[in-house]
Amino acid sequence: MPLTDDAPLLSLAGFSKSFAGFVALDRVDFTLRAGEIHALLGENGAGKSTLIKTMTGVVTRDAGTMRLNGAEIAPRSAEEAVKAGIATVYQEVNLAPNLSVAQNLFLGRQPTRFGLVREREMRRRAAALLTEFGLAIDVSSPLESYSVAIQHIVAIARAVDQSARVLILDEPTASLDAHEVEVLFAVLRQLQARGIGIVFVTHFLDQVYAICDRITVLRNGRLAGTAPIADLPRLDLVRLMLGRELSEATAKRPPHVESAARTPVATFAAFGKEGQVAPFDLTLRAGHVVGLAGLLGSGRTETVRLVFGAEKADCGTAEVDGRRVAIGSPREAMRLRFGYCPEERKTEGIVADLTVRENIVLALQAQRGALAPLPRREQDEIAAKFIRLLDIRPPDPERPIGLLSGGNQQKALLARWLATSPRLLILDEPTRGIDVGAHAEIIALIRSLCAEGMALLVVSSELEEIVTYADEVIVLRDRAHVARLSGDAVDVPAILAAIADAPSAPAARHA
Repeated sequence: MPLTDDAPLLSLAGFSKSFAGFVALDRVDFTLRAGEIHALLGENGAGKSTLIKTMTGVVTRDAGTMRLNGAEIAPRSAEEAVKAGIATVYQEVNLAPNLSVAQNLFLGRQPTRFGLVREREMRRRAAALLTEFGLAIDVSSPLESYSVAIQHIVAIARAVDQSARVLILDEPTASLDAHEVEVLFAVLRQLQARGIGIVFVTHFLDQVYAICDRITVLRNGRLAGTAPIADLPRLDLVRLMLGRELSEATAKRPPHVESAARTPVATFAAFGKEGQVAPFDLTLRAGHVVGLAGLLGSGRTETVRLVFGAEKADCGTAEVDGRRVAIGSPREAMRLRFGYCPEERKTEGIVADLTVRENIVLALQAQRGALAPLPRREQDEIAAKFIRLLDIRPPDPERPIGLLSGGNQQKALLARWLATSPRLLILDEPTRGIDVGAHAEIIALIRSLCAEGMALLVVSSELEEIVTYADEVIVLRDRAHVARLSGDAVDVPAILAAIADAPSAPAARHA
């Protein structure tokens, strides 16, 4: 069928995919027009990566049809997708950094004569190709000698030169500074003018509104909505991504105690790391819960990793109990009696093959060192205490922790750090992926720890949850702390407005 001005360049209908009973995509429709930059957005687990992998043949879809220029296609690999005219450039550029720019551009397609690569001709073609993208660089130099932005442009140029009519960019700006983003955007506008359809996956809303024509939002594997950029204000976009209505009632909050009445435990001033999160000020107090809210990629996890020393800050200062300290590693953070439960508990938290007992005593043993092993009797007592206290089920300390439910694994991780008697406990998405019962128990535990005088720093995507226990909420957007809400100002509508940078955002209501 011939392509008309109204017909989509690419259309997906009813795309579905399940993994071992988990529905990753549920009858998703998507269209892309020629010369359009189309944002594909969604939180963690929304289905963006699965949609990209199914449309490019990396993963076989369970159901659905795809048409390119009106003709049905079904690529079974990324190579077949490229031959059909669909190319993907990922955040981590999938090229050979040790090879030259020219070699990367024509890898697998080198001009040859009598079986030998025509190096001079390849370099000539490479220079001419990059000139079209506004790059005048030495194409004989190794790719790794150039910035990430230039590497992205080389990857895009290679894809376009392979006759790509559809270009999928997965987080292309995640590692770029503001100038490099503008250089990349200039290239995308050139491609747009040439009629190439671009799917732009990102977490940066400012960039979406700067360059995109339409937005499609996925949520929990389903299509949440598609709209022209002009018809979707930021506040509505955030609501669509998070599935929240501003009219939702705010859950009951605990009585507010003024921050000044609480003892500072740790203070961070102009603390940050380039490319991760802009310098921020943060005070954590005894018996005080600070919540971090924002979209995926806003800088929430980067903030807590800096506080715990899992990433080393390149600016700013930290004080604990009024004394200047250096937090350059998790070991140093543990010496200061900081604890950290990461978001990815299965890969960064639990050791699946070890028992519940061994997982619970892990941090305490690390504090003592390899030369001072915890006696088995003490291990048994500690494990029994926290299994009882947190109601870890089944109550078997010798059961491999990998056999427990997600909620009970999370409780065991909390037990690991509680066993070290931390002054500050950092929780990144503590209730994600657990059942309703465990969810309520962990929220109750957060409240009880706060009541006992512990300082807590909690990341959560569940806004209704975070307002029930946080004394203060810091809102992040585009890797920066942009608003601080405290006391009666902490509610779901205010957090949503700050995330969206809406005109009504109460960004000035600081503690």
